[in-house]
Amino acid sequence: MKPRVAVVVPSAARGEIGGAERFFAGLRDALIDSGAAAEIVAVPSDESDFAAIERSYLRFYDLDLGGFDGVISSKSPSYLVRHPNHVCYLLHTMRVFYDMFEVEYPHASAAMVRQRGLIHAFDSAALAPPHTRRLFAIGEEVALRLRKFNGLDAEVMRCPSTLAGLHGGSFGHLLLPGRLHRWKRVDLAIEAMRHVRAPVALLIPGIGEDANRFQRLARRDARIRFLGRVSDEALAALYADALAVLFVPRHEDLGLITLEAFACGKPVITCSDSGEPARLVADGENGFVCAPDAREIGARISLLAAEPDRARVLGERGRLVAARIAWRPIAGRLMAALGFSPQPECAAGAAPAAV
Repeated sequence: MKPRVAVVVPSAARGEIGGAERFFAGLRDALIDSGAAAEIVAVPSDESDFAAIERSYLRFYDLDLGGFDGVISSKSPSYLVRHPNHVCYLLHTMRVFYDMFEVEYPHASAAMVRQRGLIHAFDSAALAPPHTRRLFAIGEEVALRLRKFNGLDAEVMRCPSTLAGLHGGSFGHLLLPGRLHRWKRVDLAIEAMRHVRAPVALLIPGIGEDANRFQRLARRDARIRFLGRVSDEALAALYADALAVLFVPRHEDLGLITLEAFACGKPVITCSDSGEPARLVADGENGFVCAPDAREIGARISLLAAEPDRARVLGERGRLVAARIAWRPIAGRLMAALGFSPQPECAAGAAPAAV
C-alpha cells in the first residue's frame, strides 16, 4: 500500500498562483511519482496583524493529520503541525520578523520587538527535533537565515520550477517577472533603465502591493511596460523572447525566476545582495552579478543590448545550471527522511543541492 503523505501549506492569499503554489504542486507530483499517495492540505493563513498571525499558528498546531503516514510542511507557519512523522522542506519563515524586520520597522516599538521574539521562539521550537524529524531548506539563503536567527542547521535542496512550456526564442526585450513588491526592488530596475540609451523594452508582468508606485516611477519611460497578471503560457512566451531577465530582489530565498530564465537559455542580471540568485548566477558566465546600483545594472543591460550574441552564449551556460536541478532526487530524499522507500529510479541521481 502506498504511504499517505500530506504536503501541508498555507492557502494562497486571494487565490493567487505564484512561485510558492507552483512549488507545492511540484512537490506533490514528485512524491506521487516516487510512490506516495500525496496530497496538498491547504490551511488558511492570515498575516494582516499579529493577532491574526497567532490564530494562524494555532490553526496549524491544532490540525488533525492522523489519517496520514507522513507529513511534509513548507512555508510558515505550516511547520507548527503536530505529527510523529513530520519533516519540513522550508521555503521560508515569516521574513518580516526576520531579516526584513529592521527594513520594515526601523523604529519598532518594544511591543513589536517582543512579538518578533515570540515568533522566533515558536519557529525555533517547531523546526527542531522532536517536533520536526528532519529539516531541509530550498537554498543556502534560507539555511543561513535559520542558522543566524534560530540556531538550526538545514540540509539544502534547490528545487526546479514547474512552469510549463519553457523554451528558447529570440533575444529582444528585457523581462522582469514576479510580484510587484518593494522587496523585489522593481524600482531599482526602473532606475537602471535611465542609464540605458538602447531602445530596448523592459516588460514587467505581475501584480502586487506596490504596483502603483512602480508605475509612477516609470511613467516617463515609454520603453517600460507593465503587463499585469499574465497566463502561464504568456509568461513562457515572454521568457522565450527575452534578451535577458532582470531579477534584483533583496536576499531572495531561491528565486525560481532565475531557473526559469536559465531553462529558456536567457542570462540573468542580479545583485550581490539578492541572496540565492547571486549564488546561481556566475558573474560573466551565465549572467551578471552587480552591486545594487542602478548605473552598474544599466551598464550590463547596455552591454547585452549591444551584443545579443553574448546574451545567447551566457544563456546557454545557464541551461546547464537549470538542467542539474530536478524533482526526482528531492522526492527520494524526502521519502527516505519519512522512512519510506522511494521507487529505485527516483532515488537515483545527484544530490539536488550540488549546484
